[in-house]
Amino acid sequence: MSFIAIIPARLASTRLPNKPLADLGGKPMVVRVAERAAESGASRIIVATDHEDIRAACVQHGVEVCMTRADHPSGTDRIAEVARTLNLAPDSVVVNLQGDEPLIDPALLAAAASRIGPDVPMSTCAHPLHDAADVFNPNVVKVVLDRLGRALYFSRAAIPWARDAFAASRSVLPSGYQPLRHIGLYAYRTDFLLAYPGLAVSPLEGIEALEQLRVLWHGYPIAVHVTDSAPAAGVDTPEDLERVRRHFG
Repeated sequence: MSFIAIIPARLASTRLPNKPLADLGGKPMVVRVAERAAESGASRIIVATDHEDIRAACVQHGVEVCMTRADHPSGTDRIAEVARTLNLAPDSVVVNLQGDEPLIDPALLAAAASRIGPDVPMSTCAHPLHDAADVFNPNVVKVVLDRLGRALYFSRAAIPWARDAFAASRSVLPSGYQPLRHIGLYAYRTDFLLAYPGLAVSPLEGIEALEQLRVLWHGYPIAVHVTDSAPAAGVDTPEDLERVRRHFG
C-alpha cells in the first residue's frame, strides 16, 4: 500500500509553547517525527504548518513542508488543504501523523494505510486496555468494533459497558472483557479527505469532543487496526518532553 504521510504542526500550544521546535537530541521535534515517518515506508513525508519558523526548520533539515492557512479548526482540515494544494490523486492514501509523536511505531502508519479501500475511506488504530483505571478515565478514548473490524462508536466513557460485572466492582476488569483504546493516528482516501471539511459538525462530536464521530454520524465507515500493545506516548506536557529527550540522549 503506497501512502503519503502528512504531519500537521502548529507553533501555538497552551501547555507547551513552541512544541514542534523543541530540541530532541539536536533536532526539532517536528523533524524527529518526520524521520520516524520515513521508517514507515511512506512514499512522501510532508509537514503542514502555518508558521514560518517551522517551515524554516524543516527546510534546514531537508524535510518537505507545505504552508497552510492559520485558521483551520483541526489537523484534518489542515492536511486536507495540503492534499488540495498538491492536487493528490483521489484514490491516493494520506496518513495523518501528529507532530508531537516522535516515538510513534512506524509500522502503525503502514497498518492504518493498508485498511483503506474502495468502500473504506478512513482508518485508525487501537490497542487493548488492561487497567480498570484507564477504562474509566475520560481522557482515554475507547472504541468498539463490528465483526469486520470497523468502528461502531468512540467514547470517553467505558464501552462496552459490562453491566453485571461493573455493578459488583469497577476496580477489576471481568474475565473475557477486552476494551480497546483508540490511538489518534488516521489514514484517509484523498477524495474523502477533501470532502471532510464540508461535513457538518455532528451532535455526538460536540458532546464527546471527538472529531471522528462526525465521520460515523454521516454514515462513513472507519476501519480499525488493532495492535497488541500501546505505542509510546506523545508529547503534551513538560514532563513528556523530558521523557522523550532522555530517549534521544
